[in-house]
Parts: sequence; C-alpha cells; structure tokens
Amino acid sequence: MPRPQQLLYPQRDPATPLPAATLLWVRNDAQGRLQVLMTRRSAQASFAPGAYVFPGGVIDPDDHTAHFLATRRPTQTEAHLTQALAALRESFEELGVIRVLGPDGQAVQPEALTALHRHAPFWPQMHALGWRADAAALHLLAHWTSDKDLPRRFEVPFWVGLMPEGQTPVADEQEQFDPIWICPHEALEREKAGLFFMIFPTIRTLERLNAFPNAEALLKACAATEAPMWTGCPRAGFLNGRVMRYMETEAPYGELELVCPDGAIHHRLDWNHDQATPLLRHVQRITAPNPGVMTGPGTNTYVLGGPTTGHLVIDPGPNDAEHLERLWNAAGGDIRMIVCTHSHPDHSPGARPLQALCLDRPTGHGVPPILGLPSASTARADSHFEPDRALADGELLVLQPKDWTSQGQSKAQAIEIPDDPLGQQVTLQVIHTPGHAANHLCLALLEDGLLFSGDHILNGSTTVVNPPDGDMTQYLDSLDKLDAACAEHELEYILPAHGYVLNQARHQIAKLKAHRLQREAKVLRVMQAHPNGTLDDWVPLAYDDVPERIWPVAKRSLEAHVIRLREKM
Repeated sequence: MPRPQQLLYPQRDPATPLPAATLLWVRNDAQGRLQVLMTRRSAQASFAPGAYVFPGGVIDPDDHTAHFLATRRPTQTEAHLTQALAALRESFEELGVIRVLGPDGQAVQPEALTALHRHAPFWPQMHALGWRADAAALHLLAHWTSDKDLPRRFEVPFWVGLMPEGQTPVADEQEQFDPIWICPHEALEREKAGLFFMIFPTIRTLERLNAFPNAEALLKACAATEAPMWTGCPRAGFLNGRVMRYMETEAPYGELELVCPDGAIHHRLDWNHDQATPLLRHVQRITAPNPGVMTGPGTNTYVLGGPTTGHLVIDPGPNDAEHLERLWNAAGGDIRMIVCTHSHPDHSPGARPLQALCLDRPTGHGVPPILGLPSASTARADSHFEPDRALADGELLVLQPKDWTSQGQSKAQAIEIPDDPLGQQVTLQVIHTPGHAANHLCLALLEDGLLFSGDHILNGSTTVVNPPDGDMTQYLDSLDKLDAACAEHELEYILPAHGYVLNQARHQIAKLKAHRLQREAKVLRVMQAHPNGTLDDWVPLAYDDVPERIWPVAKRSLEAHVIRLREKM
C-alpha cells in the first residue's frame, strides 16, 4: 500500500455502517416481463428523502432471536436468516406485504393477514399466532455497503422473492408512499428523464435486473447459490464538474481507491491534457494529447519524485512540444532519469526531445539518461528505439533524498535504504515483460506497492499482441512473472499507460490471463471448424463479441494466438 506520507489528503475514519436489509418483490406483468415493487421514501426521511427504493430498513435486535419463527433452507447461514427476517418484517411494516406460513405449513391467506398489526411489535404477534415467516422463499441478490463519504452508512443485503399471490401493497404513509410495480428499464428511463429520483445502488441494481426477461429467470439465477450475485461499496469523484459514483467493476474505481482511500470526494477524473493529475504526493500523471482507438484517452506519462529527490519520467510519449513542456514543469526542471517501457511511437519518441529540453535549461543535476531496452530487429520501422543505457531485468532505479543522486543497481546488489523519515525515497524494480513488444518492461515502485505496466496491462481494453515483435506465449508468461512480483512485493495498484489506475493487481492479472486463454480456446474452436480458413475468415467468428471496427486490430492478436496454437500442436 502507498506510504501514508505520500497520500494527497488527510484521512478520516468513515462512519461505521449499520446492518440493514432490503427486499425486492418481483412478478411478471401482463406481457410476461419482469417487474419489481418500489416505493417512494418520505421527503422528511434522514436517508435518501424522496427517493424511490425497495422496502427495507435497519436490522432490529429481535430479528436475531426470531429464527425459530421462520422457515429456512439447510444452506442458509444464521446471518443470512437474520437478514431475510429483517427484510420480511420491514416489507410488512412499510407495505403490508409478507410471505408467512400458518401452523399447518400452508401459506396464510391474504385476508387473514389483518390479524397482524403493522405498528405493533412484529415477532411477538407471529409467535402468538403460531405463524412462521417464509425466509426459505427469499434468495440473496446482492450485498451493498454505503459509500465511505456518507455521514450515515448501511451494510445492506438485497434479497429477492416472488410476490405473494392475492396481496396488495399499501404504503404506511409515514416512511413510504406511492408503491408502484415497474419494469427495470422503465424505471431507468424515468430516472434519466428526471421523473423518478433514485440513489446509486438502486440504479445499479435495476441495471443488473434489466438483463433478466422475467421473474422466473431472476429467481433461478439467485437460487443457484447462497452468495450474492455482486457486492458493492461505491466510490465517488468529480467528472465534468459533477459528483459521479462508481462500482468496483467500473474503470475509475481503482484510481479513486488509491487517491482517496477513506472515500472522501476530492479526485477529478477528467482527462485533462493541459495539466498534471496528482495521484500521490510523489506520483503525477500527465496524459498526452493523442487520444484514439489504440491509445484511449491518450498515453499516460508518469512523473515520480519530489524536490528532495529529483524526478524520474516514465514514458514521455510522442514528440509533442507542449506535452514535453508540461513534463518539464511537473518536475520543476529536475529530471534525473527518463525511462521508456517500450519503443512504440506513442511511448518513446518524446525521450530525446525531453532530454534536449533538460540540456537547454540546465538545473545543475546533469543531463538525464534515457533508459530502457533497445528495440529488437522484429520491431516496426516506426518503433525504433535506442536508449543511452539498456536496463537489466531486476535492476533497481533509485531516487534518494539524502544526496540528490539517482543510481541503478543490479538485482544481485543489496541496496541500503537511507534514513528517510518522510518516506520520500523512490525505488523502482525493472521487470522485463516481452509479449506486447520484445523490449517491453514494467516498473515496480517497491515502497508504495505500485506497478507501472506500460502497455502490458491496460484499463478498459486488452493490449494488442502484434507478431513478430509481439508474442502471445511470452505475453502470457510475462503475466505470470508480474503476478509473482505482485505477490513478492505486495503490489496492489497497476498504473497503466492508457486508462485509470487499477486496484487489486493480482486479481486484474488473473482476470486478464483468463480472458486471453478463453479467447484462445475460442480461436481454436474456430480453426477446427474452418480448417482451411484464413485470418480474415476467422476474425469475424473469433471476435464476434467486439465491434466490427475493431476487427482489423483484433486480427493482429488473432495471428499471435494462431502462431501459439500451431507451436503447441
């Protein structure tokens, strides 16, 4: 994890989330489409006033002791049973809807439910009547934890159940109003039109429900496991001047976690090419103004270090005078090293001009060497690169605060960490990772658990492996090598050359490798089904899940897969 001294903002302890439970009643409409029951919260509510929600509330102490008044599946845990009971109780108190069984084990008829009083203690009434709440009929859909920036937070499992026949929801007119049955897509359309206010977890839940054609399909999917289909603790940042919230599976999440671990809303997510984006006190990102299909929002240049150590620049990008000027300014003119992860034209051409800029404006710290690996003979003509010094796999690049010097040491040499009470030293370990390019390397910032991945790992897309300089077997082997480095050095965050920061580094690597192998298995099936085909024949079949405009690029990686498969045969 990053050193606390390098965090940009003072940290505070988020509010402790209260245990709660929510229940989604579902049914099919006249056309057989999935509908869900929603209700509007009171405008005076302390949490989400006026929002359309699913019924639910805080778990009461009595919910923990009412297990003997419930049905349960053998696989339901004690905790899950408590949550399901709380969800059923809240549903009855707020909307008068509940699934209960009588002493004979049969469903209590709707007209008999008048024996239950919605504003009296619930479980004593159930005990007196000899009824049991049908918790076995509910299934876990999701588990949400409220955003860390909120002053009042909840930990909320979302349960789902089939609406009991013959019951009609009636709001209590205190906490809830205007119950409505609505299809997920209709609720989302009304929300976008500003007619149906909902909070973030509700919106994201409806987006997930939108994938299910009917209630039966949803319940079948939920019944397949006792685990939630997804979990979420959203994080927020600014985008286009607005606060935007994101789930763990969305691209900005890892960056928000890195910059604001406590969940406070400070970070701006806009891709602003005109200025540096601080990620930590000693890590800045300046994105080159070269957005496109292959580069996403542009090539990320990283400037590491500070006034007491000098700076190191990773991937100066294209030869763009304004971009290089911004790099020089971000480093205060004190650049000690320029490192290129590989030789492609959106990464290395700016190295020599940036070095010349430092020569023209001397700061007394010498001319920064250009470091990396020379391009191989297999590289494209536009990817020729020759560093001042070739880096060795495992080599350490160090910025030290004591003597204002930078140095490289071999992996075999022990490095003495100087007295650094402010946590300013920067130690980068070089990791040779061929695959995307023969001379590709990644850099691990050992003190802070960061992996600068160049083009080997991207956020939002998979990198192209273009033979002959690209090699799929080497690419996959390099993923294993990076995973081992993450385990050894506790690297938690990946800072790619394109896109936002990624968190859970080892998980991201495993997911990426699994995706590549799944694609390879699909390529093999296509080749076996069409043994006389060509790459042009196979691309539409092996990449039928990506837009057609991507096929020319995908064809390069397809060729890499084909070469690897033929070598294995």
